[in-house]
Amino acid sequence: MSDAKVLAVDLGGTRFRAGVAPLDDPVAVEAIGEWPAPGDRDSFMALLGGQLAKSGATHLGLGVPGLARGAVCTWIPNLPYLDGLDLAAAFPGVSVALGNDAQFALVAEAAAGAAADRDDALLLAIGTGIGSAVLAGGQIVTGSAGGACSFGWAVADQADGGDEVNGWLERQASGRALDAIAAGIGLADGTALVKAARAGDTRARAALEAPMHALGTALAGAVALLDPSVVILAGGVAGSLDVLSPTILAALRRQLPKHLRGIDLRAGRFGARAGLVGAAFAGSRGPQWRRQHG
Repeated sequence: MSDAKVLAVDLGGTRFRAGVAPLDDPVAVEAIGEWPAPGDRDSFMALLGGQLAKSGATHLGLGVPGLARGAVCTWIPNLPYLDGLDLAAAFPGVSVALGNDAQFALVAEAAAGAAADRDDALLLAIGTGIGSAVLAGGQIVTGSAGGACSFGWAVADQADGGDEVNGWLERQASGRALDAIAAGIGLADGTALVKAARAGDTRARAALEAPMHALGTALAGAVALLDPSVVILAGGVAGSLDVLSPTILAALRRQLPKHLRGIDLRAGRFGARAGLVGAAFAGSRGPQWRRQHG
C-alpha cells in the first residue's frame, strides 16, 4: 500500500468536515475533525492549508455546496467569499479535485456503493433542499457551468409562478417542505411525519401523498431523458424509502413508457458520509475525477 494520502473535505454552508485516506484506498477515509465553516477567505485558507500540512496529503478532494469549474470555485451562494478562488494556484504542490457536493456523493456511490459497476445513475440528495448528480456513460455530468442536473428546479406544474431562490420541486418535496407539511398537521418535522406514516397514521400518510407524487412525476422526466439503471436517494430521506417509495414509483411509472418503468430506486450506501467518501475518491483521481471507470 502506498504511503501517499488524500485530504478529503466535505464543505457545507455551516460546517467544514475533513478526513484522510490512503491514496490507493479512498473508501477507508477516516474523519479527522469538523469545524464551523470559516467566515472569510483568509480563515478558510488557513484552515485548509493547516489540514493539508498536518496530514501530509499530496492530493485534495474538496466538495462544495455550489458550482466549480476545474479547480476554481465559481458560485458558492452560502460562502460567497470563495467565488473565484483557484485552489490549484493556491496550493501548487497539491493535486486538486474540486466539485459539487452532490456530484461527489455520486462518485462515492458509483465507486463503492449503490451504483457500483453502473455506468448510468441518478442521485438525489434530499435534505433541507434537493441536490442532485448524474452519471452517464461512466462519467459524472457537470455541464457547461458545473450545474448540470439541478433537479430541485424541475417543474411539473405549468401554472407555477416560479421563485428566485427555490425551485418548484424543492418547494414541494425537500426536507424543508416536509417540515412545513408536518407542522400543518401538528407534527414536529418531516422526520416525525415519516415516522407517523410508518406507524399507520392515516393523516400522515395522506400528507405525504402530494409531495411524493410531485417527486415521482418530476423524476419521470429525468428518467426519460437519461435512462439511468438506478436512482439513488441520499440525504435525510434515504432511510425512509419503505414509506416513500410506493408513491414515488407509482407516479414515476405512470409517466413513463413500458421499457423505462423497471427503474431501480434505492437508498445510498454511505448516508451522511457520502460527501467525505466521495471527496476521498475524487481526490485520489485528481482533476479527472469525473471519469469513474477505465
